[in-house]
Amino acid sequence: VGVVDASFAFQIKEQKVVVDELSNLKKNRKVYKQQPNSNIFFLADRTEMLSQCKNTLDELKKAHQELENSEKAKIKK
Repeated sequence: VGVVDASFAFQIKEQKVVVDELSNLKKNRKVYKQQPNSNIFFLADRTEMLSQCKNTLDELKKAHQELENSEKAKIKK
């Protein structure tokens, strides 16, 4: 479980950095999104990318919390 917990912590930290970077970009800056499993990037809408990244961060936090709660429940048994 420690490895999974560390993985979640790393992913959450990484996603926080992405959200912070996108939040602090000037309005006229371009944002590109990498296509899955390739080295191809396409122009993306900054606000849409920020929204997607925030949603991903929320999902990661929720999954991490659920994992912690299930571990606490196992310990209590």
